[in-house]
Amino acid sequence: MARSVNVAALERVRCSLPPEPRSELFRGRYEHAIDKKGRTSLPSRFREVLGGGEDQRLILTSALDPCLVAYPMAEWLDFEAKLAALPQFDASVAMLRRLVVSGAVEVTPDKMGRIPVPASLRTYAGFENKVVWAGMGRHIELWAQDRFDAIRERVLASPQERAAVAARLAELGL
Repeated sequence: MARSVNVAALERVRCSLPPEPRSELFRGRYEHAIDKKGRTSLPSRFREVLGGGEDQRLILTSALDPCLVAYPMAEWLDFEAKLAALPQFDASVAMLRRLVVSGAVEVTPDKMGRIPVPASLRTYAGFENKVVWAGMGRHIELWAQDRFDAIRERVLASPQERAAVAARLAELGL
């Protein structure tokens, strides 16, 4: 005897399960313009990593470096949960909340793949005309092109700085 499947019940169970971890990571470096309205295009490869019909929301905020960071919503929620578990009155935790959490905004790419970057974040990151989207694995950095190029050139031009980075990465087991 065949049993009928309750599709609605299966969908409720599927929706109640935690999301699967991202199998794809944000990789690569892409240069884009920022328009007069403060919008820039999220690289198409990064939109693919976010998933077409899934949650396309990003949290955009300032970083400790002079750039912005963009987290997919699920990654941001994990970060906030970890931050909430830390001591509220620890000076470093409080400063991180002031610098990163207080400036966080939720953005969603429009049909053209553009995201709005609020004026305060554009000022912080020094955005003028060109920006660099830098895939960082589970999140993205967004740099003013001149700042990104200057940091990259400084590190590549300095054997001592490259050696220091290599030594620290070796300490971390990489």
